[in-house]
Amino acid sequence: MGCAHGKCCNRDSSTSDEDSGHYQRGIRPYKNKDGLTQRSLELVHVPSHNFTLQYSSLTQNGYYPDTTDRENQDSFCIKTQIQGNPNVHFFGVFDGHGQYGAQCSNFVKDKLVEILSSDPTLLDDPLKAFNSAFLATNSELRDSEIDDALSGTTAITVLVVGDTLYVANVGDSRAVIAVKDGDRILAEDLSVDQTPFRKDEYDRVKLFGARVLSVDQVEGLKDPDIQHWGDEESHGGDPPRLWVPNGMYPGTAFTRSVGDSTAEKIGVIAVPEISIVRFTPSHLFFVVASDGVFEFLSSQTVVNMAAAYKDPNDACAAIAGDSYKRWLELENRTDDITIIIVQIKGLSNSGVGTTDSEVHSRPCQIGGSMNQSTAIVPPLMHQTLESDMG
Repeated sequence: MGCAHGKCCNRDSSTSDEDSGHYQRGIRPYKNKDGLTQRSLELVHVPSHNFTLQYSSLTQNGYYPDTTDRENQDSFCIKTQIQGNPNVHFFGVFDGHGQYGAQCSNFVKDKLVEILSSDPTLLDDPLKAFNSAFLATNSELRDSEIDDALSGTTAITVLVVGDTLYVANVGDSRAVIAVKDGDRILAEDLSVDQTPFRKDEYDRVKLFGARVLSVDQVEGLKDPDIQHWGDEESHGGDPPRLWVPNGMYPGTAFTRSVGDSTAEKIGVIAVPEISIVRFTPSHLFFVVASDGVFEFLSSQTVVNMAAAYKDPNDACAAIAGDSYKRWLELENRTDDITIIIVQIKGLSNSGVGTTDSEVHSRPCQIGGSMNQSTAIVPPLMHQTLESDMG
């Protein structure tokens, strides 16, 4: 997960034209098949609003020169017709980390969708169901035979309910949606990475007693009193991490995850941030991917590449290939890479009677006070739901 010291510098070496939102043609599909698993193209109809989701996925083992037989710690889950309902579909990517990261990501992949599928309140209140499922999955992992003291997984998950998209995220994987704007296709992030670079997340973990320091700081090479690391795009490969007050562990570069019971004592939580989007005809497709994809590729670049292909199989392969190539150009290894691309086909009259930014939802409260904020990111409205753990 991430590079040796977490998120890296030179994340995106693309040109300004790539980030302009215009189509990019002539991208060659991925040819490296070692450790690669790719699903065939699949379709599912959403009869409530008469459109189709066409999707594909790909997962690729990372390359680690010192441990060439290292297993892929990423996993993904696609489950259509949740609770037998043809209008409800689930897509998720899980990026494991630590010694037992693969076991954690696979456990969470199965358990989270199982709990969602068995929740009778899912369709009445998807927000509450999503929160409950993450917290219950975290408890189930804690009670399992898997040692999650220093292992866990991030999770970026998307639930399609009719013409509405619910995106629940813990960690630093990402979901992004493509929006047609004239002759351009723009990338709109559906999630925000949860790391100490974010002031709100930094402040929250500090209240739990976490030391927030880069590796150089914790090893005494830089002044630990300097609590500013720039931003994720330019920090130089040594990001701020979380440490217990009197030890050099666990060193997580994210502030939310499922598992990581040691890090939970210093503020790492399994409470998801949830965004809600109502589909409009301008929405073309969405991408769900691990940070192995987004380490060196911006959201806009990923959307540009995906838009260049009619077949999401080819788009997955091209994006994975470019991610893999950039890792090897900038590091001596690659991360595991997992991507799901879901194209939205035939959507014409969804959202009638609403504006692009209107979202109808009922916030919920889990185990304490709730801090709810709403931010409008044109043309989408993201409603973030977060529960205090104290």
